[in-house]
Order: sequence, then C-alpha cells, then structure tokens
Amino acid sequence: MSPLAPLLVVGDALLDHDLSGRADRLAPDAPVPVVHGTRRVTRPGGAALAAYFAAQDGREVTLVTALGDGEAGRTLRLLLDGLVRVVELPLAGELSCKTRVMAQGVPVLRLDDGEGRASGTTDEALAAVGAAGAVLVADYGRGAADVLREALAGAAARVPVVWDPHPRGGPPVRGVRLVTPSAAEARDFAASAPGARATPGEPSALTGSGAGAQVRRSADDARELIRAWGVTSVAVTLGAGGALLTHGGDPLLVSAPRSVEGDACGAGDRFAATAACLLADGELPETAVQEAVRAATRYVEDGGANGLRLDTAPAAPEADTGAAEADTAPDPFALAARVRAEGGTVVAAGGCFDLLHAGHVALLQAARRIGDCLVVCVNSDASVRRRKGGSRPLVPADDRVRVLLALGCVDAVAVFDEDTPEELLAELRPHIWAKGGDYALTRLPEARLVRSWGGEVVLLPYLDGRSTTRLAERAALGPADHPAGHRRPARKA
Repeated sequence: MSPLAPLLVVGDALLDHDLSGRADRLAPDAPVPVVHGTRRVTRPGGAALAAYFAAQDGREVTLVTALGDGEAGRTLRLLLDGLVRVVELPLAGELSCKTRVMAQGVPVLRLDDGEGRASGTTDEALAAVGAAGAVLVADYGRGAADVLREALAGAAARVPVVWDPHPRGGPPVRGVRLVTPSAAEARDFAASAPGARATPGEPSALTGSGAGAQVRRSADDARELIRAWGVTSVAVTLGAGGALLTHGGDPLLVSAPRSVEGDACGAGDRFAATAACLLADGELPETAVQEAVRAATRYVEDGGANGLRLDTAPAAPEADTGAAEADTAPDPFALAARVRAEGGTVVAAGGCFDLLHAGHVALLQAARRIGDCLVVCVNSDASVRRRKGGSRPLVPADDRVRVLLALGCVDAVAVFDEDTPEELLAELRPHIWAKGGDYALTRLPEARLVRSWGGEVVLLPYLDGRSTTRLAERAALGPADHPAGHRRPARKA
C-alpha cells in the first residue's frame, strides 16, 4: 500500500468545551432549564479539529495557526502534542474558546470567549506553505488565511488546495481545487459575489420545495461561486442530504449512505479534512467528496464531537422493499401534476433497467431522497433493441416495470419508445432529472430541455463493477466456464 501523503492545514484553531448533563426542570427564578450532573469535555476546535481528524487517519499533519500564550493556547498545544506538528503564527488577543451547555445531547446554550486574530506571519509558516504537497484551509474568520493569502495563492497554482470558507473570512484564492461551503454559506457568498445576479439560485420557472429545491438552489449558487472566485469546483454540504459537487456543469449529488441523527458539530471539519486528504493522495474530486460524505456520516453516527471515533465501518445500505402491481400502478403524469400543485419536488430518473441490479437500486434510492416523488422513465423493448442490439432486452418491458414498482423508492414508471426520453420529459416536466455518474463526461441530449423550464440535471454516483451486459455475459458462460470464479467484476474502464 502506498504511504499516505502529508497534509498541511492552515487556519484558525479554537478550543472547544462541552458541559453535558441532564435537564428535567426549570429554574424557580427564571424560565430556563436547570442542567445538572454535568461532565466537561475539552477538545480541539476549528482548524485544530480538522488537523486532528487528518492525523487520526494516520497521516503526517502540519498545522499553521495562531495559539498565543494564554491558558487556552497552552491547553490546545497539549491536546495536539505528539499528533500534529504545529507552526505558530503571532496572535493578537486571546485564543477563541467555544463552550456548549448540553442537555440530553442537545445544545441549550453557547458561550464564546476570546476574539484573538492572527496578526502576522513567520518565515517558518511561509516555508511550510511553500513546501506543502496539499493544503486544507480551515478558515474561521480569525485572520490565519488572510496573513498567508499570497503564499496560499502560490500553493493553489501548483498543488491541491481545499478551502473551507467562513462568513467572516475572505474568499478563497483563485485556483483552489475544491471549496466546501454549507448550503447557507454558499447562498450568502453567491448573493454577495462581485457581479452576482440579484437572486442567485432561484429557479426561473419552478418553485418547488424541500430537498429538490435546495439542490437546485445550491447548484446555481455553486456555479456562481466558481465564476466569481475562479476556483475549480465547489462541494456544497447539505447536512443529512449529503453534498452537491459542481465543476460548473451538471452537478453530482452524493447522498449520505444512511439517515443518522446526532450531534453534527464538527461534521464540516470531518468532511473537509477527508476530502483534502484524498485529493492529496491524487484522487479525483468525485471520489474525495463521496468518501467525505461517508466519513461525516460515520462521525455523526459515532457521537459527533463527543466521540471522535474514526474506526467504525459503515453498515451496508438496505434495499427498500415494497409491492405494487403493474396494472394498478399510479399514473406518472397525474402524480407529477399533484406533487407540483402541492409545492413538492418531482424527480425523474431514466434507463433500460434490464436485469435490475444493486447499482440501479442505489441510484434510484439516492434519486428518491432528493424530492417528494420519483418517476422512472424506462426504454420500451423496441427502444432497447435499437440501442443495445437484437439480443436485448433480456427482460420484457412489462416485467421491468413490475420489478421497478416493487421498490419502495419508486412512485411511478413511464415507458417511452424513442431512443431518448425527451418527449416524455417535455410532458412530465420534472424539477430534477437524475442520471448515473458514469454520464459525467458525456453531454446528455436532454439536459438543455430540462433546464428550459427551470429544472436541474443531477448526476448520482454509480456503483463500480455493476453492469447488465457483464451480468448477462457471466450468466451465459455459467459457473463452470467462467474463468473469474467468484471474483468481483472488473471496474469499468
């Protein structure tokens, strides 16, 4: 196994405290909860937490930050000692500390102390940035990124740089490989970007609501930020909805592997640190964002800020099940009209779906999570023959429709005879048209049509090694003749 690439983290370190207890009554002198039986936990925060995550993953990490000479700075040095190499910047004022009062795992009060800011740079800090092979900027608006801005611009021109921005900080330097704002941050940044539209991200013809509307807004915001900031790509984090990666064209929506509840404090740092580490290893942004979503999900599932356990493997996703008869299936056009009238988001996905396999199921489950209904557009038998050859489809259209409707994530199915689903889409008019990520390098002929009514094309990750053609070839050979035995199918070229 190749050694993990080192990572340089530049940003504003914080010291975080949690006072956790129980609250089952109000104070007699004021309508406030009484928290008792408290337990105090102190941990790295801000850029220090991002550096801690990367180091816990087994990576060599250098943190360039300002700590100062106060008690908070001394405590943070002890927490990072032996795990992260710290290169210090001068600090004006006291290191920022954040204290949360928690009752039954829910924050009821937050106290912020210290408004210290990085006040300059050092030769050692400049040398660290100049020698870095990959950089994560964890900007918490307290000056570290500002004082090193020129050096970071030089780094972005030669190595992967991930920038996690903050509303109180400056914009990323030009040439950054990946920027990771939250959805709310992306909206505010896009609205205030030089030359921004008056209402960035608002659909021009469709309103919609819920997750689908959020995806469309975030996709527009990300494109605006790529234009204004001169960065390569933007991954808008959507909380429990995963993340939306945009390079300027069709966005890739990476859904969380499962729905989890818990303390999400620090999940953004977990996401940014994972993405930066994988880009440092030479991975593509698509791979980095997918793994970052999984890591952030595990982090919340494992207890969030109070857990910091990074060795829990994700559970395998369970396929949705359900039952539906093709002859009593809902009318896809009536369903879409009803959901649209109620202000919901209509999602459509398309394909042949011949020999339905795990890759199909994962894609459809992810598509359904975007909106309020999922309509699957399926090629007819004649359409499949024209596209795939005379030996296909292996499963006739009626059976393919029945199997799709048996999935709990599918609300309706529509069959089309044309080579592409454009005529069907023009009548259905979905808010979101979802396609597998293996279309990322091709131009979808229906993309312009979908955008003509304010819709959005979204690419979803496709499970490697799943292919109907490959499954059919293996079935034709039979187990005795197949040279690969039980090995996994090869990855797509």
